[in-house]
Amino acid sequence: MEIVEHLLVLVHLLGMAAIVGSAVFVARGTVTPALVWGARAQLVTGLILVGLAEMDDGDVNHAKIGVKLVVAIAVAACAEIAAAKGKKGDARPQLVTAAGALALLNTAIAVLW
Repeated sequence: MEIVEHLLVLVHLLGMAAIVGSAVFVARGTVTPALVWGARAQLVTGLILVGLAEMDDGDVNHAKIGVKLVVAIAVAACAEIAAAKGKKGDARPQLVTAAGALALLNTAIAVLW
């Protein structure tokens, strides 16, 4: 089970890298598939990792997880809305930037809290 948890952590970190890399360094306001899939991966793997920690009787800070969940949902919402608007020709670079900034915020919460 430990290998599964490590693989989930790897996918979780790759999702964060996809969001930040796409939003801040690569696209600069343009939605990329990596941004959208990274946001989805972050949300799903984060929930699974918390579930695994709960099953293992690990000490889970529920307030921290709740804040991180709200921020992750906001990241995913920004990415999905920006992608949908982009398909219609109504680019929203502010949403892409917001997704990247919120992903960095979520990383800061994970490390500093």
